[in-house]
Order: sequence, then structure tokens, then C-alpha cells
Amino acid sequence: MQNKTTSVTVSYCTLHVVSDVCNYAFKALLFLIFYRQTCFLLSVNIFSFVFESSPKMVVQKQNFVVDLNKALVFQVGHLEEAYEEWVHQPIVSKECPRYFENDVLEFLTRTVWWAIPVIWLPVVCWCIYNSVRMGLSCPHLALMMVIGIFVWTLIEYSLHRFLFHIKTKTYWGNTLHYLLHGCHHKHPMDGLRLVFPPAATAILLTPFWNVVKLVSTPSTAPALFGGGLLGYVIYDCTHYYLHHGQPKTEVPRNLKKYHLNHHFRIQDKGFGITSSLWDRVFGTLPPSKMDSKSM
Repeated sequence: MQNKTTSVTVSYCTLHVVSDVCNYAFKALLFLIFYRQTCFLLSVNIFSFVFESSPKMVVQKQNFVVDLNKALVFQVGHLEEAYEEWVHQPIVSKECPRYFENDVLEFLTRTVWWAIPVIWLPVVCWCIYNSVRMGLSCPHLALMMVIGIFVWTLIEYSLHRFLFHIKTKTYWGNTLHYLLHGCHHKHPMDGLRLVFPPAATAILLTPFWNVVKLVSTPSTAPALFGGGLLGYVIYDCTHYYLHHGQPKTEVPRNLKKYHLNHHFRIQDKGFGITSSLWDRVFGTLPPSKMDSKSM
């Protein structure tokens, strides 16, 4: 009896230690990612100040032409009203255009696709573990995960439609939009600027986590948040595959056509990436080629 009690105690202590280690490791990861992004944003501000202050960098805004052989980020703002048309004239090339003259800033803009699952799937597992540790049953856990994934599909659609495709015409509006999403439409086959940088994701996760805590219980919050984060991982990997993969079956092949249609034919329709569900719900489903010809 004493041996059994000792075994249970040791198991409990081990579980507690593992939980603490995971907790601190997760916090350390978020801190490092946040620190990297803070340095990046600070560097952008410093270099933008230098750029705007240097008399050598002053250009004529009227009829401005972007030089694709130079760093692009601080050029596109000078397009003003012409930016919207310019950014939706895609350049189909797998070569990565240069964003910044500074090599450090340039490095921070590039993210390999596999970094997304490598970084965020362990966080999803950590969320699941915490919900289970707090007594959430497996059916309830599965339900929360599914709800989280479903909610993410709406977030995915909303961000893409209302933020990523916001209309801009000012210098800084164009510059920020280009960094956020315009670069992807101008260079849709750039594989290193396709998935969302983990540093930026970590910053955005903080308000989402706080919202989840407000609308759920302590035991369901990690599972719900983990489901949403899993939805994001699926989204980013799917997005990369739609641009660079060669689907053999009907469903992914149709999804690839659907997304490339958004890039090369009708940019103000078809905002869903992982599915066309919310495009159907909110009336942003692009017309078929037959419908377009009849119109």
C-alpha cells in the first residue's frame, strides 16, 4: 500500500514538473519571438527615418516608377493612388525580390513554410495538455478543438477581406500594406514571403488568447485556443501548397484553381483560402468563367 502511494506521489510530482517546464518553455518561446519582432519594428522605424531624411532618397512622386532591381519597401509608397493597380499586376517568378537594403531587415522578412508547423504545433499540443490536465474530457476537448478551427476559418476570411485588401493611397499606407499582403499579390510565387512570420503571429496571438479566456472556462480556453491555432497552421500550410504544390485529386485541385483565380483574375472576390464557405455566406464568391463571359 505504501509503495502504491509513493508511486502515485512520484507520478503526480513528475506530471507537475513536466507542466511547469512546458509552461516556462512556452513563455520563453513567446518572449524570444516578441523580442525579435520588436527589434525588427524598431529597425524599420530607424531605417525609414534615415530614408525619408536623406536628400539622396528624395524622388519625384508624379508618374513614379518602381525600380524592381532595388529594395522595394520604401519605393511603393510613392506610387500613391497608382499603388492599387500596380500591386495587382502580378510578377510570376520564384525569385525573391529584395525588400530592404539592410541585410538584417531583409533576413527577417523571409520565412520557410515548415517553420509554421515546427513552431506552432508544439504550442497546440501544450494547449491540449493543459485542458486535459484541468479535467476536460476527450469528447469535450474534441468539440472545443473543432469549434476553434471553425472560428479560425471566419477570422481567416475576415482578415483577408477587410485588412489584407484595404484600399490605400498614402505613402505609409501603401508601404504597410505592401509589407502585410501587397507583396504577396505582386510576387505570388515568392515562397519565402508566403507564410506569416512567426514573430508577427506571436504578437497577434496575445489579444486572441485574452478574448478566448473571456468567453470560455479555464479548462476549455486552452483547447479552444489550440483549435484556433491549429486552424491557422492548416491555413498557412494549405496556402503554401496551393501556390507551390501539384495536387493530384479533385478537391485540392479545385481549391488551387479557386485561390489562383483570386490572384490572377478577380482580386476582390474569393477571400477564403482553406474553403469557399464564407465567400458563399457573404456573397464574395467569384463568378465562374462562363458567368463572366455571359455578363
